[in-house]
Amino acid sequence: MTIATQPAAAAPAVPFDAGRLDRLMEEAGIDVMLATSKHNTAYLLGGYRFIFFSAMDAIGHSRYLPIVVYEKGRPDHAAFVANRMEAGEHQNHPFWTPAFHPETWGSVDAAKRAVEHLRKIGKAGARIGIEPAFLPSDAHRILVDGLEGATLVDATAVMERLRALKTPHELAELKQASELITDAMMATIAAAGEGSTKAEIIERLRREETNRGLQFEYCLLTLGASHNRAASDQAWQKGEVLSIDSGGNWHGYIGDLCRMGVLGEPDAELEDLLGEVEAVQQAAFSKVAAGTRGGDMIAHAESVLKASKVAAFTDFFAHGMGLISHEVPFLMTNHPVAYEGVDADRPLEAGMVLSVETTMLHPTRGFIKLEDTLAVTAGGYAMFGERGRGWNRGGTA
Repeated sequence: MTIATQPAAAAPAVPFDAGRLDRLMEEAGIDVMLATSKHNTAYLLGGYRFIFFSAMDAIGHSRYLPIVVYEKGRPDHAAFVANRMEAGEHQNHPFWTPAFHPETWGSVDAAKRAVEHLRKIGKAGARIGIEPAFLPSDAHRILVDGLEGATLVDATAVMERLRALKTPHELAELKQASELITDAMMATIAAAGEGSTKAEIIERLRREETNRGLQFEYCLLTLGASHNRAASDQAWQKGEVLSIDSGGNWHGYIGDLCRMGVLGEPDAELEDLLGEVEAVQQAAFSKVAAGTRGGDMIAHAESVLKASKVAAFTDFFAHGMGLISHEVPFLMTNHPVAYEGVDADRPLEAGMVLSVETTMLHPTRGFIKLEDTLAVTAGGYAMFGERGRGWNRGGTA
C-alpha cells in the first residue's frame, strides 16, 4: 500500500533545513540519502518516533527498520518506508514526505521497498548515502543486489553535521530535558536518607523522571568512597557523598547532568574538593562562545586542572549532545568514547550544545563530579538545568 500525502509536483513543508542538507550531500558526493537510524529518521520527520518500537526493535524473525529517502534538491521525491501499523499515525498526523509506504514488518521488506522507490525516481544507479552502523546486513545485501550500478556511501557524518546547529525549538526541548532531570535529581536526593540503597535511589529517580514526562534512560550512582556506579544493595551512610548522573529524554532530546549529594553537612574538605571541580568547569565555560576554537576550550580547562592539587585523580571531558548523547561537535579523541576529535580545530557555532564534565575519583572521599549542559551563543553560552551545583543535602524531604 502506498499513500501519497500530496501531489508529487507540490512543494512539501520540510521540517528541517533542506538547503543545508543539500549542501552537505553535495560536498560528500551523495545524490540520495537513506536514513535508517531512529534518531536520524526522527530528525528528518520533524521529531516523529513510532511509540510501538520506542523501547525495542525486534519483532518476529526481524526488526523494525524505518527508512527515510531524501534526494538532494528534490524534497518532492522524498519517501518514508514504515511499519504497517504506522498507517494510523499518518491518518492522525500526516507525514510530510510525498510518498509514504506503510508496508513492512522487517528489515528485508523495508529495504526492498526503498529499492523500488529509488527505481521509481530514477536513482537506482546513484551515489546513495547510508548509515552503516544502523543498516542490518540483510537490508544492506538487498540494496547491493537491487541497485546495480549504485555506489553506497557512508553518510553518517553528513547527518551529524546536519543536526549540529539546533533550532530554537530544539534548544527549548533540550533545556526542558535538563530542567526536568535537575528537578528529578533534587527530589531524589532529598528523599533518600540513611539506609537507602543504590537500587532504591535509582528506582526513585526513574519514577521522578517518568512522573515529569521524561523517558528515563539511565542513572549512574555512587555512594561513599566507592567509585562503582552500578546499582547494588550498598546503603547510604551518614557523612557520605552521593553522585547522581542521569540521562533521560524529552521528546527525543537528551538531558545529561551530574549532581552531588551528602548525608549531613559537608565538611571543609568536601567543600574544597567540589570547589576544585567547579574551578575546572568554570575554566571551560569561560571559553565557550561562537567563534572560539573548540580545542582552545578543552586546552584551557585542562591547564587549570593540571595546576590543581587534585589533578592526579581528576579528569575533564566535553562533548556535543542533542538527539544522542555524543554528537557534533566532537572535541576529544577516544576520551572516553571511541571517536576522533575532528572538531577540536573548528570554531564553536551558535546553536551547538555541549556537555561539560569534570570527574574526580578521590581515593578516600569517593566520586565527585559535575556535568553541565551549555548551549553555545554568539556572546557566550546559556546553561540548562543549572540548579543544584553545590552540595545537596539528603534526607530533607
